[in-house]
Amino acid sequence: MDPDAVKSTLSNLAFGNVMAAAARDYQKEIVAKEKAQAASASHDEVDLDELLDDPELEKLHAERIAALKKEVEKREVLKRQGHGEYREITEGDFLGEVTGSEKVICHFYHREFYRCKIMDKHLKALAPIYLGTKFIKLDAENAPFFVTKLGIKTLPCVILFKKGIAADRLIGFQDLSSKDDFSTRALENILKMKGIIDEKKKDEDDEDDETYMSMNRRVRSSTAQDSDSD
Repeated sequence: MDPDAVKSTLSNLAFGNVMAAAARDYQKEIVAKEKAQAASASHDEVDLDELLDDPELEKLHAERIAALKKEVEKREVLKRQGHGEYREITEGDFLGEVTGSEKVICHFYHREFYRCKIMDKHLKALAPIYLGTKFIKLDAENAPFFVTKLGIKTLPCVILFKKGIAADRLIGFQDLSSKDDFSTRALENILKMKGIIDEKKKDEDDEDDETYMSMNRRVRSSTAQDSDSD
């Protein structure tokens, strides 16, 4: 036999053996990875189960739910008091409205004044955002007694009440660069600075707001069930 042919044959056999060994090693590596992934998934499940059974986590969850439920109930009380919307009141309602809430913004306006309509637009936008403050408006022409008592000379006049006391006021657009095109944010910042609205908005945290709505539904459902049982 030709020595070169023998050498070539042996070389091919050796190469074939190397490829076969490489294939076996690759297959072993794949199997090992699959086993490791399966073990990791199993470990994750065990860790999750352990977390779910953790008494400290359960306690924190219960405290969070209790706090959210309390917040929902507080918001419901505020809504029943007229918070969360921009409402028109009468002179006969005035005292009850401004003394019935800790923080009240009352806009004394005139139906024909353009600047009063501008103020209306901005206050209406802020009312549902700042639930802790009551937003109302009163037609100055139909409330002569309180217009005189409060010394209102210029409209629009926005009076800020804290615990039933007129603590501050916005006269016309003096605090708003005296221009008609001021933004809602500009008015918002003035009201924050005067302490009549809180720094934190109702919708600042989407997760809390979503949870609030969910909790709100649960509380209403629970209330309905209690009523049915009665």
